[in-house]
Amino acid sequence: MRDVTGRLMLLDTASLYFRAYFGVPESVKAPDGTPVNAVRGLLEFIDRLVRDHHPDRLVACMDADWRPQWRVDLIPSYKAHRVAEEHETGPDEEQVPDTLSPQVPVIEAVLDALGIARVGVAGYEADDVIGTFTARAQGPVDIVTGDRDLYQLVDDARGVRVLYPLKGVGTLQVTDEAWLREKYGVDGRGYADLALLRGDPSDGLPGVPGIGEKTASKLLAEFGDLAGIVAAVNDPRAALTPSQRRRLDESRPYLAAAPTVVKVADDVPLPAVDTVLPRAPHDPAALEALAARWGLGGSLHRLLTTLGA
Repeated sequence: MRDVTGRLMLLDTASLYFRAYFGVPESVKAPDGTPVNAVRGLLEFIDRLVRDHHPDRLVACMDADWRPQWRVDLIPSYKAHRVAEEHETGPDEEQVPDTLSPQVPVIEAVLDALGIARVGVAGYEADDVIGTFTARAQGPVDIVTGDRDLYQLVDDARGVRVLYPLKGVGTLQVTDEAWLREKYGVDGRGYADLALLRGDPSDGLPGVPGIGEKTASKLLAEFGDLAGIVAAVNDPRAALTPSQRRRLDESRPYLAAAPTVVKVADDVPLPAVDTVLPRAPHDPAALEALAARWGLGGSLHRLLTTLGA
């Protein structure tokens, strides 16, 4: 990847097309009657994001592996409840609505024809791709995601913020360190520790029993970080209640494994891609064929107009 300055926008693509799928009616269909609500919804999201936030560079980050084995090896429950089918070789199959699955290859083909960089890396989630692009960025970064896990990347000093969709992408929560401190009592680096202590049922992370969000925030304020909390368990003078000390002590195996699972990777082997926002389609003929085949109409036209502006 070439290091280029300018504002970089990183899309958590699956997070956004899931939101598009559930936010746009299934009555939005291709000429043959196939639902294309996720495809058109995502195009409209990207159009609005480019118009409102003016990125210089844009990357659609993909889940090449939504449940990497190296994370499962550490915490077997990781995303286990979302497995539709297990595979001995290759990634397990995720539960995805029947009418969404066929739209994903269409989304990928349209992004490629537009010339929007699309990056997924074998053995890693989109979060890890986002983390690595963020670590290498030379300028400000906007991460667009409906996944709070990525709050851990927020860094005011580097201009890294998360744009979290509240309603479509027309209303975005701009998440910076001030917002995180107000909401959770931590900065970006502290959010991963808060998340693993609290746990996350949606990702199959058990957390520490009896340690909810408020208690986790108080413990981090008192002891600084996860390492400080673990050290406090060994210190009889530390300000822990007996139940907190016992629960943290019993959770040592989890607390040893969870940081690697929860923290996004920042060392993914990214391919060499051109991340500059395209002003004209990379493959106009392919894009025209896709537009006709899938009835992308106004959604695609508006995005092309915005890109060319």
